[in-house]
This record gives sequence, C-alpha cells and structure tokens, in this order.
Amino acid sequence: MWNDYGLTWADAGRVVLSAVGLYVLVLLLIRFMGQRTMATLSSFDLAAAVALGAVVGRAILGYTPTLVAGALGLLTLLVLQALTGQLRRFPKGIAAVNNRAYLLMAGGAIHPSNLRRTHVSQSEIRAKLRQAGIRNYAEVACVILESTGEISVLRTGVPIQPEFLEDVRGAELVPASFLAMPQD
Repeated sequence: MWNDYGLTWADAGRVVLSAVGLYVLVLLLIRFMGQRTMATLSSFDLAAAVALGAVVGRAILGYTPTLVAGALGLLTLLVLQALTGQLRRFPKGIAAVNNRAYLLMAGGAIHPSNLRRTHVSQSEIRAKLRQAGIRNYAEVACVILESTGEISVLRTGVPIQPEFLEDVRGAELVPASFLAMPQD
C-alpha cells in the first residue's frame, strides 16, 4: 500500500529508526550541552535551531521525502515526545530526561563553579537581575538556573521555604538567614 505513495516497508522502517535514533541523540546532546541550550533563543540561536531541524528532518526522511515518509516521521517524533512525557511521571525518568536546577548566586555571592558547569556568564546574571528590577546585590537572596534553562531571581525580605530549594544543586550555599524556619 505505502509503495503506491513512494514508500516501501523497508523505507518506512528506516524512517522510524532514523526518527528514534535522532530523537535520542538530540535529547542526549541537550543533556550534555546543558539546559541553556534551548532556553530563551537569540536570533542567531533561532536560525541555528531551524537549520538543525532541517538537517534532522532530512536525515529522518532520507533521500526522497514523500508525504507518507513525512507523516510517518512526524508521527514517530510525536509518539516519542508523548513517551518522554510519560517517563517524567517517575523519579528515575525525571532524572534521566530533565536537567537539574543549579544555584548560581546566593546572598550576593556568585558561585563561579556552577557558572562554569552551566555555561552561564556573569553578564547574563546581571542582565537577569536588571530584568527583575534588582538595583543592588543586597536585594538578592538567590539566583537559580532552572531545569528549563530559565533563570529565576528570588529577592530578600520574605524567607524562602526550604522545599523550594530541594531540587537545586548547591542549595546548601544559601545563607540560613534567607530561609524560613521549619514549622514543628
């Protein structure tokens, strides 16, 4: 049947295997490169993402893409995305798929080792502080690179509930004076 639309069963198998292989490769590359890879894209990043998408799409569909091959590749990618979403329901699945959140700054002190690990520059932190309306480092309780790649700024003044920092690598560096006391 598919042969009538320019796709043999062997071609269909290649499309599915290519889609699965490239999907896993992209996930691994994003995990290796860090969560900032896909966060807030600049115009250059967007152009690169479109170009990469074209390369991946071409590799999935093979030499002579057809409507059926395109539909099959798209369906395979959507199924993989749905399966990845289901995997996130389990603790080990979350750890395998999601990046960790990192503490970048605590109480006005920047943590260079976490900046290096996450590929975030001090100028990016200063830009995020300005966007948050911060005018002085004394206003900062902590700055966190979230698992999504976004940067969060928590201000001083209202104590932070410790559970808000449970999944943040480096949370032990937040001064105790910024944390809410546990309720008995």
